[in-house]
Amino acid sequence: MDPTQIHLTAVLGPDPTHFETLIAHLMSTSNDQRSHAESIFNLAKQSSPDALSLKLLHLLASSPHLEARAMAAVLLRRILTRSSSSDDDVNGFLWPRLTANTQSAIKSMLLGCVQREEAKSITKKLCDTVSELASGIVPENNWPELLPFMFQCVSSENARLQESAFLIFAQLSQFIGEVLVPYVKELHGVFMNCLMNSSSADVRIAALNAVISFIQCLSSSGDRDRFQDLLPAMMRTLTEALNGGEEATAQEALELLIELAGTEPRFLRRQLVDVVGSMLQIAEAGTLEEGTRHLAIEFVVTLAEARERAPGMMRKLPQFISRLFGVLMKMLEDVEDAAAWHSANVEDEDAGETSNYSVGQECLDRLSIALGGNTVVPVASELLPAYLAAPEWQKRHAAMIALAQIAEGCSKVMTKNLEQVMNMVLSSFVDPHPRVRWAAINAIGQLSTDLGPDLQEKHHQRVLPALAAAMDDYQSPRVQAHAASAVLNFSENCKPEILTPYLDGLVGKLLILLQNGKQMVQEGALTALASVADASQEHFQKYYDPVMPYLKVILVNATDKSNRMLRAKAMECVSLVGMAVGKEKFKDDAKQVMELLVSLQGSQMEADDPITSYMLQAWARLCKCLGQDFLPYMNFVMPQLIRSANLKPDVTITSADSDNDIEDSDDESMETITLGDKRIGIKTSVLEEKATACNMLCCYADELKEGFYPWTDQVVPIMVPLLKFYFHEEVRRAAVSAMPELLRSAKLAVAKGLAPGRNESYVKQLSDYIIPALVEALHKEPDIDISASMLDSLNECLQICGPLLDESQVRSIVDEIKQVITASSSRKADRAERSKAEDFDAEEGELLKEENEQEEEMFDQVGEILGTLIKIFKGAFLPFFDDLTSYLTPMWGKDKTPEERRIAICIFDDIAEHCREAALRYYDTYLPFLLEACNDENSDVRQAAVYGLGVCAEFGGSVFKPLVGEALSRLNVIMRDPNALQSENVMAYDNAVSALGKICQFHRDKIDSAQIVPVWLSCLPLKGDLIEAKVVHDQLCAMVERSDRELLGPNDQYLPKIIAVFAEVLSAGKDLATEQTAIRMVNLLRQLQQTLPPEALASTWSSLQPQQQLALQSILSS
Repeated sequence: MDPTQIHLTAVLGPDPTHFETLIAHLMSTSNDQRSHAESIFNLAKQSSPDALSLKLLHLLASSPHLEARAMAAVLLRRILTRSSSSDDDVNGFLWPRLTANTQSAIKSMLLGCVQREEAKSITKKLCDTVSELASGIVPENNWPELLPFMFQCVSSENARLQESAFLIFAQLSQFIGEVLVPYVKELHGVFMNCLMNSSSADVRIAALNAVISFIQCLSSSGDRDRFQDLLPAMMRTLTEALNGGEEATAQEALELLIELAGTEPRFLRRQLVDVVGSMLQIAEAGTLEEGTRHLAIEFVVTLAEARERAPGMMRKLPQFISRLFGVLMKMLEDVEDAAAWHSANVEDEDAGETSNYSVGQECLDRLSIALGGNTVVPVASELLPAYLAAPEWQKRHAAMIALAQIAEGCSKVMTKNLEQVMNMVLSSFVDPHPRVRWAAINAIGQLSTDLGPDLQEKHHQRVLPALAAAMDDYQSPRVQAHAASAVLNFSENCKPEILTPYLDGLVGKLLILLQNGKQMVQEGALTALASVADASQEHFQKYYDPVMPYLKVILVNATDKSNRMLRAKAMECVSLVGMAVGKEKFKDDAKQVMELLVSLQGSQMEADDPITSYMLQAWARLCKCLGQDFLPYMNFVMPQLIRSANLKPDVTITSADSDNDIEDSDDESMETITLGDKRIGIKTSVLEEKATACNMLCCYADELKEGFYPWTDQVVPIMVPLLKFYFHEEVRRAAVSAMPELLRSAKLAVAKGLAPGRNESYVKQLSDYIIPALVEALHKEPDIDISASMLDSLNECLQICGPLLDESQVRSIVDEIKQVITASSSRKADRAERSKAEDFDAEEGELLKEENEQEEEMFDQVGEILGTLIKIFKGAFLPFFDDLTSYLTPMWGKDKTPEERRIAICIFDDIAEHCREAALRYYDTYLPFLLEACNDENSDVRQAAVYGLGVCAEFGGSVFKPLVGEALSRLNVIMRDPNALQSENVMAYDNAVSALGKICQFHRDKIDSAQIVPVWLSCLPLKGDLIEAKVVHDQLCAMVERSDRELLGPNDQYLPKIIAVFAEVLSAGKDLATEQTAIRMVNLLRQLQQTLPPEALASTWSSLQPQQQLALQSILSS
C-alpha cells in the first residue's frame, strides 16, 4: 500500500487525532505542510466523501479548539455547497455523492451545532454553511425540518439562537427568497416582536438585517407594503444604540439601512420625512464619532442617488437638502493650515486635509450629480455668500471647494449664472490666505472643465490675466504651480483664436517659472506649456525656438530619482509642442529627442517610474507628427509597448466579510469592488499603464496603416481578448477602436505587396478571428456607450472585410442586431415606467431624455451596419432582411422618435437602391410609409423619405408608375414651403428636387413634362446636399447634351437659366460638380458660344448677373 493511502486510512480511521492534525496542517503557514495536507484532503473528497463529511461534522461538534471548529465549518461549506465549489472542480461538490443516511446525519448535526455553539465567530460561519446548503436543497423540499427549526429558534428566549435564526433568514432571503414568501405573515410578526421587544442589541441588528434582506426579495409592492409598519421599529434599533452609547452597533444598523436606501428607496417614501430627519440629526451631532456621522450622510446621499428606483423623491424635501448641504459645508471647514502644504513639496498635496474634509468633498459632488442644479444651486446661493464673507480662512476656502465640487452636477444652471459664479471665484484670487487663493484657482480649473466652452468664450479676458497674475505669487509656490496647472483645464475647452492673443504673456511667464527652484512649479509650467501648445496648434510656431532648448535641457539633466516626474512632464511637453508646430518645424530636433528616448528606454527604470506611461504617449505623438518617417523607431518602441499592453491585472480576492480588509492597506493605487461575497482589490496603476499602451497601439496602427503590418501577428492576439477586459473600461475602448485599424493595416499590406507569402486568405483568417470576437463581446458588454462604439467598430470592420464573411457569420451579426434592438427597447420601456413614478419631475425628465439620446446612438449604428451589409451582399442579404422585419417595422411607428423613424427609412432606402429588381416585392409594404414620411414634421425624416422616393423612381419601373401622381404632390409640398431653403430644411429640399429630376428622367410618360421639367430647372443649382448636387448637375448636363426639348423650352427660352446654373456651379469649384461634369459643362458652353446666333448670345449674356458674367469669361478664356 502506498504511503499516501496509509496516511488517508489513518486520517479517516477511529483515532480522531490524525484528522485533527490534518486540519491543523491545512491552516499551517508552512507551504510544504499545507500542500501535503491539501493533497490528502482532496484524495479523501474523491474516495471517501461520506467519511470525510462526518469527520468534519464531529470536529465541528466536539473539538475544544476554536480554530479547528472554525476551519471545519468553512470546509463543510466548501464541500457541501455548489456555489462555494469552483465550476471546474466537478468533484468539489460532494452533496449529490453522499448516501441518504449521511445527508440526513449532516442536516440534523448542523442544526444541533447551531443550538450548541457558543462562540460568535463560529456561529456566523456555521450559519453561512446552513444557509448555502439550504439554498440548494430546500426548494426541492429536501430539508423540511429547517424552517420549523428556525421559527422555533426565533420564538425561544435564547438571544443567541434568535440571532442565528435571523442570520440564516437573511441569507435565505438572498438565495431563495421565493421559498420564504408564503410565510410573509408569520415573518412579519416575528420581525416586529424582536425589533420591538428584544433586549439584545445583537438580536435586533440580526433582525434588522433579516427584514431588509427579506424586503429586497419581495417582488410585489403589496407584499413590501405589509412591512411598512416595521420601519419605526427598524429606526429604533439605530436610535436606541446611539442613546446607549453603542456606536459600533449603530454603525452596523446604518450600513444595513444604507443598503435598503440603495435597493428599495420607495419603501421609505411614506415615512421619508421622519427617516431623513433622524439621519440628519445624527449627521449634525458633533458629539458622535465621525464614522457614525459619515454613515448617516451616506444614507441620505444614497437615497438621493437612487434615481432609477425612486426618481425625483428626494427633490421633494428642499429643507433637508439645505440641512445636508450645511453639514457638508461644515465638514469642508475641517482643514488645517499644515506647514508641509506651504513648503510645496510634491508629496504633501493633501497636507492638512482630514477625513471629514474628504467625505464632504465627495458627497457634495455626488449630491449635485444626483439632484441637479435646479435643486442644489438655490441652496448653495443661500449659504455661500456668508462663507465667502467670513473672517475664518477655512470658511472662505470651503466656499471655493464647494463651488468646484458641485459644478459637474449643476453645470447647466451654473452656466446660466456664469457672471455671478465668476465674480465669486475671481474675487478670491486675491484673498489674503494662500490656501484660499489655491482653492479659487482649483475652482477655475474645475469650472473650465464643467462649464466650458461657455466659460472660455465669455470670460477669457478675466480668467487668463488672473491666472497669469497668480503665477507671480512667489510667496506661495504651491499657488504658482496650481495657476500654471489650471491653464491645462482652461485650454482643453478653448478655441485657438481665443488663446492666441494671450500667448506672448503666458509663454513668457511659463519660461520664467521653468527656471524656478521648486520642482512643483516647474512641473506646473511644463503642463501649462504642453496644453497651450496643444490648444493653439500652428500659432505656437513663433514660440518654438525660445521654448525647445529649455525642454531639451530638462530632458537631458533631470536624471535624479526625485526628478522623475519632471522629466516625464518634459517629455510630454516636447511631444505636444512637436505635434502642434508640425513635422517641418520639428524634424531637426525630433531626431535628437528620439535618440534620447531610445537611450532612456534602454536604461533600467524602476517598475513604478511614471516615465513609462509618459514615454508610451510621447512615442505615439511623435509618430503622429512624423508619419511614415517614424517607422525606423518602431523596433525600439514596440517591445515595451507590447510588454505594457500584456500586463496582467494585479488582483487580490478576499472574502467580503474577512477581517483583513484590502481597503485598510496604505496603497492608494488599490481600488476595491465587492461582488457578492467576494471583495476584489485591483492595482489601478497597472491598469492605467495597460490602457495607455493599448491606446498607443491603436494610434500606431491608425497612423502607419500598412507600415504597422509587421506587428499585426503580435498585436492581434493581445488585443482581441481585451474586448472582454471588464476590469478597465479604457482598455476595452482601446481594443474596440483597434479592431478595424488592425484589419485595415493587414489588408493594405497584402494589397500593396508588403506581406511576402501572404494573400487575401490571411486577411480572411484575421477577419474570421476579429469579427466574431467583436460580436460576442458586444453581446456581453454592460456599458451602453461602449456598446455603441463596438457597433461602430464592427461597421468599419465590415466595410474593410465584409465580402469575406460567410453566411453563418452574417447570421450571427443579424442575431446580435436583434438582441441590441430588443435590449434597447426594454431599457426604454423601463425608463417609461420610471417616468410614471409619483415624484417624477422635470429634472428627471431631462435626465431620461439624455439617456434615451444615448440609446439613439445605438440605433444609428444598427442602421449603419445594416446599410453596409446591404451594400456588400445586395439581393443575397434579403433573407436576413426578411428575418429582421418584425424588429424594424415597429421603428416606422408614429410613437417612435424621429431618429428611429429616420433609421428605418434609411434601411429601406438602401434595400431599394442596392437590391433593385429583387427589392420590388417590398414596395407595396413600404412605399405608403415612405410617402407619408415625406411630410413628417422632422426635416431629417423628410430628407430620408424623399431620397427614398428618388431611388424608387429610378429603380421601381412599372411598380412605381401608379404612384407618380401622389409622389409629385408630396414633393410639391416640400419644394413650395416658404422656409424650404433655411439651413434645417435645405437637405430635404435638395433631395426633393433630386427625386423630382428622377421622375422627369424615368417616368416622363406619366407627367405633364412641359410644365414639370421647367419647375425642376427653376430649383437649380442645389447647394445644400453636396452629394445630391453633383448627381443633379450631372443629369442637367446630360439633358443639355441631348438637347432635351422640354428643358430648353420653346425657342430655347430656358437657355439663359441653364447657362446661369452652369456659371454658378463652375464658379463654386469642386463642391457642386465632379471634375467630369465640370469639363462637360465647359465644353457645352464653348459649343453654345460657337453655335448660337450673336444676338441670342448677347441677350443670354445680358440676362446674367455681373459676377456670373465675370466667372464665365474667366472660365471660357482659360
